[in-house]
Amino acid sequence: MPSEKVEFKGAFGDVLSAKIDYPDSGEVRSWVLFAHGFSIGKDLKPIRTISKALVEDGYGMLRFDFTGLGDSGGDFSDTNFTSNCNDIRAAAKFMDENYSAPCILIGHSFGGTASLNVAHEIPSVKAIATIGSPYDTKHIVHQFCDKIEKIHEEGEAKVMLAGRPFVIKEQFIDDVENQNIAKEIEDLDRALMVFHSPQDNVVSIENASRIYMTARHPKSFVSLDGADHLLLENAKDAEYVAHVLTAWAERYVNT
Repeated sequence: MPSEKVEFKGAFGDVLSAKIDYPDSGEVRSWVLFAHGFSIGKDLKPIRTISKALVEDGYGMLRFDFTGLGDSGGDFSDTNFTSNCNDIRAAAKFMDENYSAPCILIGHSFGGTASLNVAHEIPSVKAIATIGSPYDTKHIVHQFCDKIEKIHEEGEAKVMLAGRPFVIKEQFIDDVENQNIAKEIEDLDRALMVFHSPQDNVVSIENASRIYMTARHPKSFVSLDGADHLLLENAKDAEYVAHVLTAWAERYVNT
């Protein structure tokens, strides 16, 4: 799977790091944009597994690091849900100007929630897939609920996310509390695939139910029975998502 390192400017003008994955032949049938989860990054193994499967089926994919994460510039503590959405918009614009506008939008966890929020602004996107995504943005504060009081009192606090320390500012909490994702899901007007594990102990399965029930058809749900939130414990979980994605996406390419 050939990969090309590329860069573009994100929400705050910082340089974001991205990779373009494409078939050996160089011929791409359609393009996919992938938005990773909260505090993770584009190079997480399950994301690479999903990209490889899509590439083998003829797709090209752009995966990138949100502002302040991975190899991207910027300060994570200045980011929020709104800036994540703006990073996705910037990524789609970069693809449109340099390759081809994305037809499929995939988001994991918080990246899936952001993808649902911006999909209607990207005319080329015909289908969206979420993997373990929250129904609303307020859910994310559960990961550092023990620090909420300190954040409100001092304006910020250091929290542990995925085993690493990050600074969360009060502006982040204010931002997630002022979003209306339900309205965007209801008005999505695109095909939707919801992947979620009943055993997900980070984002509960109820979130998938609410996304599915709010969205209009065409919509599909796939239960990732036994999988963990990051799809890391068993490599077959990411492979399963990848193969289902390739079959599902076929229906919405070049239509």
